Amino acid sequence: MNLLLVEDDLDLGNGVRIALANQGMDVVWVRRLDDALRTLDGGTFDMVLLDLGLPDGDGLDLLFRLRRDRQILPVLVLSARDALTDRLRSLDDGADDYLVKPFALAELLSRVRALARRSYGFNDETIRMRGLALHEPTRGVIVDGEPVELSRCEFDLLALLLKRTGRVVTRRVMEEQVLPGGQANGSNSLEVHISNLRKKIGQGYIRTVRGIGYVIDVQSLVRSTQK
Repeated sequence: MNLLLVEDDLDLGNGVRIALANQGMDVVWVRRLDDALRTLDGGTFDMVLLDLGLPDGDGLDLLFRLRRDRQILPVLVLSARDALTDRLRSLDDGADDYLVKPFALAELLSRVRALARRSYGFNDETIRMRGLALHEPTRGVIVDGEPVELSRCEFDLLALLLKRTGRVVTRRVMEEQVLPGGQANGSNSLEVHISNLRKKIGQGYIRTVRGIGYVIDVQSLVRSTQK
């Protein structure tokens, strides 16, 4: 899951970033309202964690813009404002949840997972990576909020790579575990499936490690023209 964290407090922001990253989530952390607006315009996110008291403005301005533009991006407000009127205003203005500071990181993680389930319909069996979500029980795949139809081999290849995110999966393992009969012996069947998979889920996920195999990196890749 790809998250935008908007929080100006250095200690809190770093703690939240580390806690989320330890759960396999990708986090972009900014500390100002202007930076948050530019980051949202230039990237794709699954959720926003939003502080209200920012150095250059009120986080509610960002929330207002999102809802004005009819964006349904889930927003979890993190704020020291604990008055009922502040919580109600944020929720009425379009926030999906509200967590009062100080909070336990365990509660934050639980609320993030719950909000993801409510927003995207997937449960804890879902594997998420930078706007891509794979749900094995239903063999469903969603990329940037849109369902993607994959063949059996394409789905199994993607699941294998996602389960080993950050680690290279060799050609031999992929052929033996996914392809019918473990096709090899000079066959380019694996390359064909990977090429088709890239076309469907988009570039920037699967990286070729020449002479060895393939990997999905934890961090986003620069757009490429890999075949």
